[in-house]
Amino acid sequence: MKNIYILMVDDHPIIIEGYQNTLMATKNEDQTLIIDTANNCDAANVLLQKAAAEKPYDICFFDISLPPSADGEIKSGEDLAMICRDLMPNTKVVVLTMFNESYRIYSIVKDIKPDGFLIKSDLTSMELAEAFQVILTNPPYYSTTVNNVLKTSVIDKTYIDEHNRKILFLLSQGVKTKNLVEHLDLSLSAIEKRKKQLKMLFSVSDARDETLIEAARAKGFI
Repeated sequence: MKNIYILMVDDHPIIIEGYQNTLMATKNEDQTLIIDTANNCDAANVLLQKAAAEKPYDICFFDISLPPSADGEIKSGEDLAMICRDLMPNTKVVVLTMFNESYRIYSIVKDIKPDGFLIKSDLTSMELAEAFQVILTNPPYYSTTVNNVLKTSVIDKTYIDEHNRKILFLLSQGVKTKNLVEHLDLSLSAIEKRKKQLKMLFSVSDARDETLIEAARAKGFI
């Protein structure tokens, strides 16, 4: 028998229960699953620190949208995934999220390089069971939405860098151009220049941010 140590982090206990039930019902006969759970960043961080000092997890599942830690230092499942990477480099990291915006998917893949990336709207019990076994033995496993975004990113990565992706994403969230400096390590003039380049790239002739956003969304960047 092989013991597999697992951490599941989600702020909805019923979702964790569903994941547990699926994995317990579909695991291989020679697998024994030992599962810890957490519903917020503080509880998850305690478990990560303890595991790193005692017995590292084989695989960790992180929801992206979580209540932040009490001190505000850990803001999301993304931060937890990075902590896990630092503490236990051999642990498989799986991201689960409702977010399906192209920028969010691209940035998570770039920053975390997860062994598994599952969009909840894509997920079925059968796919979770399949993903679990693939991630353990031959990662990565990315669900359909993630793969579609990455195909677009591969095609256009020469033209759209990380700063430009973030500009597009923030504009799509309603952030005004003058306020982008609060979110980016760029001057306002540099941001304006990048917006002009983006409009040329997407053949946008008017000055409306909405037109740029629509063009970027049509290309799969938002």
